[in-house]
Amino acid sequence: MCRNIRTLFNFEPPATEAEIQAAALQFVRKISGFTKPSQANEEAFDRGVREVAAAARRLIESLETNANPKTREEEAAKAKERAKKRFG
Repeated sequence: MCRNIRTLFNFEPPATEAEIQAAALQFVRKISGFTKPSQANEEAFDRGVREVAAAARRLIESLETNANPKTREEEAAKAKERAKKRFG
């Protein structure tokens, strides 16, 4: 999975529209192979981002868990610690 796509479910506060949009953009970039599409592909690329964002939003809203919500700060600290162990 692309490292730039972050988990968005079960956070307090909940994922923002900007976070969902950023994840959708990263996903579409990854599967299309385009960082920025050509003019010929721009409409399809933008439509793909909108559709992926809508699907992600529906998914996040429909998921359920009994686990306590995570905080972004705790998850960032865990990621930093993993990176420290991995890269020294």
